[in-house]
Amino acid sequence: MACPANGSRHSMALVAETEAGTTPATPDFTPIRQTGTTLALTKETLQSAELRADRQIADVRHGNKQVGGDISTELSYGGAFGPMLEAVLCGTWEEDAPSAGTDTLKAGVVRRPFTIERHFADIGQYLRYLGCEFNTWNLTVSTNAIVTSSFGLVGRSMDAPAQTPIAGATYDPATTSSPFDSFSGEINEGGSSIATVTELSLTLENGLSPLFVVGSDSAACMSIARSNLTGSITAFFDSETLYEKFLNETESSLSFTLSDGTNAYTFELPRVKYNSGQPDVSGEGEVTVSMDFQALYDATEESQIVILRGAA
Repeated sequence: MACPANGSRHSMALVAETEAGTTPATPDFTPIRQTGTTLALTKETLQSAELRADRQIADVRHGNKQVGGDISTELSYGGAFGPMLEAVLCGTWEEDAPSAGTDTLKAGVVRRPFTIERHFADIGQYLRYLGCEFNTWNLTVSTNAIVTSSFGLVGRSMDAPAQTPIAGATYDPATTSSPFDSFSGEINEGGSSIATVTELSLTLENGLSPLFVVGSDSAACMSIARSNLTGSITAFFDSETLYEKFLNETESSLSFTLSDGTNAYTFELPRVKYNSGQPDVSGEGEVTVSMDFQALYDATEESQIVILRGAA
C-alpha cells in the first residue's frame, strides 16, 4: 500500500484575492506558520423523503458546500500573522504610527478574502480553498508556555485537488522569528502593572455566515455581524481590588506586550467591563479568581482594540 500523508510534511500558505473566490493568476503566497488545521470543505446532505413499502431510503443528494475550519498557531512576529490579524480585525495597518518604526492596527470594516493553500509534500497533493475570510481569532497567554493563537475561517469554495503548484506561483520564505512566550512582556490592568495573572485569553468573533442562492451549491457571498471581542483573565486572589471591579460594574482597561526579544506586539483594550468573578476554592492550595470581560468601543481610539507592532 502507498504510505499516507504525514502531518510533519504539511504546510499552508495564503494569498490575498482581488475578487472574492478567485485566486490571482500568478499568486505570491505567504507561508502560514501553523501547528495544525481543520480547514476543509463540507457538504450538507439532502435525504429523500420518499415512502416505500420496504422502508428503505431511496436516495440522498449532496447539498450546499461550505468551507470552514481553524488554523492553530504559535504566535510570532512577522510573516502571515500581519495580514491575518489585519483581516480578522477588518482593519488596516497604519505604518510608522504613532511613531517611526511602530505600526498600529485597529478594528474596522474592510473585508479581505484569501486563497488558502494546503500542501501535503510527501504525497504531492495540493488543496486550495477560495474566498476565505477570517471569522474568529483566539489568543491564549498562560504561565510557562508558548503563546498560542487560532484563526477561524469561512470560505466560498474549493478547487479540485492538484498535484502541482499553480503555474507562475511564487512563495515567500517563511519567517524564522521565535514564537512569543509568557516570560517576555508584561500585563497592565487599569493602567497599573499586575504581576499576579496566571492566564489571559481573548476571543474575537465577526459572525461571518455564507449566503446561498438557487442555482448554485457554493456561497454567493458572506454576511458579517458585529466585531465582538471578549476574554478572560485569571489571577491569584490576593486582594479585593480586581474582584470589586466586577461587583461594582467598574470600567477598566487592559494592555499586554508579547516579545521575542527583538520585536514585540502590544495589545491594548482601552475599555473593558468584567461580567463575572469567582474566587473558587477546590483544595488547600492557592485561590485564583477568573474574570470574564467584554471589550467595548472606545471613542478616543475609535476601536475596542489597538495592536502595536515594532521593536521590543
